[in-house]
Amino acid sequence: MRHSRTLHIFALSLALACAPSFAEITAVDASGQTVKLARPAERIVSLAPHLTEQLFAAGAGGRIVGAVDFSDYPPEARALPRIGNYANLDLEAIAALKPDLALAWQSGSHPGQLARLAALGIPVYVDEPRTLEDIARNLETLGMLAGSPGTARKAAQDFRARLDDLRQRHAARPRVRTFYQVWNQPLLTVNGRHLISTVIELCGGENIFAASGPLTPTVSTEAVLAARPEAIVASGMDEARPEWLDQWRRWPELAAVKAGNLFFIPPDIIQRHTPRLLDGAARMCEQLEQARSRRADEKP
Repeated sequence: MRHSRTLHIFALSLALACAPSFAEITAVDASGQTVKLARPAERIVSLAPHLTEQLFAAGAGGRIVGAVDFSDYPPEARALPRIGNYANLDLEAIAALKPDLALAWQSGSHPGQLARLAALGIPVYVDEPRTLEDIARNLETLGMLAGSPGTARKAAQDFRARLDDLRQRHAARPRVRTFYQVWNQPLLTVNGRHLISTVIELCGGENIFAASGPLTPTVSTEAVLAARPEAIVASGMDEARPEWLDQWRRWPELAAVKAGNLFFIPPDIIQRHTPRLLDGAARMCEQLEQARSRRADEKP
């Protein structure tokens, strides 16, 4: 009997020794708030499509219990329960999922709704990437918060290696004056603080509206013509090239039109802050190289 009891105590001690132990996890988010978790999050709600995608890239897709509309990559994300959209989160549905972490996008989330989530006792981590390095850093942070640091670290390393390759091959190339067109009505672009402007610079381009005040300023057709872009790069709504890109052909003397430098990049690979952004960057770099080659081919 005593022998059996001794074995039982030994087995219990061994089990306790082998059980995973977690120190408190802390992370300072883009809003300056410190998020604290007693252990890695097991039930996560994602309040932005790019955060859903980043969680999968960081090896934590299996811990997502709810996501906002348009969380459609990777394909597994399409099956996640929906919890509203940027403008209108379904707070009741979120609470019912009993999440132990919510991930939010500062530019795309309503502060009042985030405050209500916090009031429900749900830790909220706020993301706001402004540089390409921020994407790699956020992958590592999400891996730490969700208990998949190894996978996240590898994803971040791969991202940085590919980024360095693009930078070495393109950043020092001759400047190409570039107009990035987000939309046509109103005519929207990005300023120099926007992540897309960083991609333009990475590819050796020069954002003609870098000095504008707002992050996504509305500009006039006259302002674009006066800035004399040598390349116009547009996104749009989906994988299809927007018809309105060809409206610039009304000004055949514009350098971008004259050289045939009206380019398109699908928005999912240039406007989402995920590892796929480098797919969009690679495409932009190729397009600006085309613009340079057409410049070189011009006859005096």
